[in-house]
Amino acid sequence: MMDIKLIASDMDDTLLNSNVTISERNAKAIKSALAAGKIFLIATGRMYVSARPYAQRLGLDVPLVTYNGALVKGSASGEIFYEHKMKLATANEVLAYCKEKGYYVQLYVGDNILIKEENAFSKMYTKISGIQTTAIGEDLYHTDEAPYKILVMTSAEEFGSVWEQFSTQFKGKLDVTSSKDNFLELMEPGINKWEAVKSVAASYGVKPEEIMCIGDSNNDISMIKNAGIGVAVANAKDSVKEHAKIVTASNNDDGVALVIERILTPQAKQE
Repeated sequence: MMDIKLIASDMDDTLLNSNVTISERNAKAIKSALAAGKIFLIATGRMYVSARPYAQRLGLDVPLVTYNGALVKGSASGEIFYEHKMKLATANEVLAYCKEKGYYVQLYVGDNILIKEENAFSKMYTKISGIQTTAIGEDLYHTDEAPYKILVMTSAEEFGSVWEQFSTQFKGKLDVTSSKDNFLELMEPGINKWEAVKSVAASYGVKPEEIMCIGDSNNDISMIKNAGIGVAVANAKDSVKEHAKIVTASNNDDGVALVIERILTPQAKQE
């Protein structure tokens, strides 16, 4: 097994359990990895302010890959390593399209989530992320500032067809992915977790084959299939597991810890 120097993990449904917390065992394994000289990154679709408290609890002083890679920012320093926002014209086209279709949309500008009005979707999001949304009514449908990403939420039934619509309507202008069953993530083309993780790794002199990436959802596929070791948690989608070299235990059974412990044991080198 290649000597892994950098570990990047998704947060929701991967590092975090169903209570949206990091288990004792996961935290302990991450600290052991750091003590062994490994670099540990969080790579999430979440906004920076939502991811940073978890990094601080783990005592991480590393770049955080947030908004699926649109913003990479130091967890302790707050230094911006790079950012790739959505083009303003594209964002306004997407907003107009969502208005016309009546879709629930969240606009990520700065470290704020702008929505039209509170509803079941926004309340669910706040419960998961711990971040309050800001309702701005019809003003939502025009932005003067480029967003990091746009999130569209739908019912489970229409999710597939809405994904298809955006992929067709905005072909070449957007990359479409998802982080949960009804969270459609709209990104600037070429922006994904892997590109961000790879560039952070390069800044530490770490090669792609020395990276281990762990995740569960569509927005994790880019990093799982390209990393030296791609890992899916047991609760990951089948489409994600197909790209993984290892399937570990679920997010509720310390899957992240198990796979970190595995690379930290001396006999793993001989595998």
